Amino acid sequence: MPAFSVRSPHKIAEMDTEKIHDASSEDPEKMTELTPKATVGDGEVINEMLKHANPNDGDEALKAFQGHDGEEIVMTPEMEKKLLRKIDLNLMPILCVVYGLNYLDKTTLSYASIMGLKKSIHLEGDDYQWLGSLFYFGYLFWEYPTNRLLQRLPLAKWSGFNVIMWGLTLCCMAAVKDFAGAATVRFFLGVFESAVTPGFALFTSQWYTKKEQGTRTGVWFSFNGFAQILGGFVAYGISVGVKKHGAAIESWKIVFLTIGLVTAAVGVIFLWLMPDNQLNAWFLTPEERLMAVERIRRNQQGVGNKHFKMYQFKEALLDPMTWAFVFFALVADIPNGGISNFFSQLIVSFGYTPDQSLLYGTPGGAVEVVALIVAGYLGDKFGCRLIMGSVGMLIATLGMLLIVCLPLSNNIGRLIGYYLTQASPTGFVALLSLLSSNVAGYTKKTTVAALYLIAYCVGNIIGPQVFRPKDAPRYLPAEITIVVCYSVCALELILILLYYMRLNKKNAAFRATPGYKKLDKQEFLDLTDMENKEFVYTL
Repeated sequence: MPAFSVRSPHKIAEMDTEKIHDASSEDPEKMTELTPKATVGDGEVINEMLKHANPNDGDEALKAFQGHDGEEIVMTPEMEKKLLRKIDLNLMPILCVVYGLNYLDKTTLSYASIMGLKKSIHLEGDDYQWLGSLFYFGYLFWEYPTNRLLQRLPLAKWSGFNVIMWGLTLCCMAAVKDFAGAATVRFFLGVFESAVTPGFALFTSQWYTKKEQGTRTGVWFSFNGFAQILGGFVAYGISVGVKKHGAAIESWKIVFLTIGLVTAAVGVIFLWLMPDNQLNAWFLTPEERLMAVERIRRNQQGVGNKHFKMYQFKEALLDPMTWAFVFFALVADIPNGGISNFFSQLIVSFGYTPDQSLLYGTPGGAVEVVALIVAGYLGDKFGCRLIMGSVGMLIATLGMLLIVCLPLSNNIGRLIGYYLTQASPTGFVALLSLLSSNVAGYTKKTTVAALYLIAYCVGNIIGPQVFRPKDAPRYLPAEITIVVCYSVCALELILILLYYMRLNKKNAAFRATPGYKKLDKQEFLDLTDMENKEFVYTL
């Protein structure tokens, strides 16, 4: 790869953007005269991507080059590799740890359910199912507002605040004495955790190129699996230790306090270390900050824009891919909502003791880690994220079919089936990474992310409800529902792939049209993926 130069965006080569801005504020028709046009067939049409091209309302990345008029910084492949390594070493560890705690905090309820929680707070009937769902009611309630705040406020600061608050909220579970108290805590836990996944998708899109995003998303999401491994061992150690030596409080309370306090402490570290973007990255030199911004120019997305743009909001609602993402998240997370809250009880139903279930659940985390890292790496290396996601969904389908078809006496076979279901997050993560890569325009990106995660919440609310107490220990209706959901998701990923291939061909044809021109610093004008004909969708 040849060296390239970071050029000041004040060097305007292809068009006078100041004139366009002045004209657009005074007379929209005058702007039309100043914008390049593309000839299509016998007539001329205005290049749609220029309609909202206002350099004074562009991306935050433009600030990086202020004061560098006329200067160039050469970046060789070796320099870029060194810079990427520096970014990875400073960002990925804290992202991974926090995301792992995000999953661990949600699933602590599953461990507590077989450690005495149900009896201590007098849960009856479907109370436990509702505790599983209420987390996602809080998540659903606050998902869109927190996405707007992620856009308006410093990204790292708002994310760090939420990490601290959800850790402290989790600690409050140790103080609950009845269903009402537990329901309230679970609701607010969902409120504070609703910022983490969309925030991390934004971090990934602003720091990494499209070819790097799938692997990084897979890595930090894979810490769900590490959390499952760690959580199982921690819960097992506490349970066995309390039985052997006794404790002033019940073992399930110790689990909530331990994990909650660790989360709050990590949140403080996150708040201190995580930069909002390249412009205030403490671990980069001023020159490296410019290079870090320049290297993501190829994404055609920039690093962020704090202004809400109504046209981008409307475009998000009218884009069919938005609703394809929403449908996938809804269907994929019905199984997730059920299994994440019931996996300990599901393993007990295979014929194991409660303490054994805490240990035997940990290999499922290892399967998730391997599946996500392999799928992310191969998806980026060969440009096939959606195919890898679909393969993961099919492996999960096979696992659930083993659980459905094997008799209750075959506990080892059914346990292996459960482990295979842990490949299912590959599909969700494939689309999550495409939120970073394939949705451009900051308002559009945050809107699509919010809708995707709202659907994620609805699916997770439904999920625990399909595990009905009357179906125990087999839970056959829930297991069949999960098989259907996984199969539908595998098919949908292939349909999304075909649609994106069609859009790439359409954009390539548009760029080949006589008269087509690319704007100077177009990639930093906060254009949407549908406006920007230079945009290439990742597959």
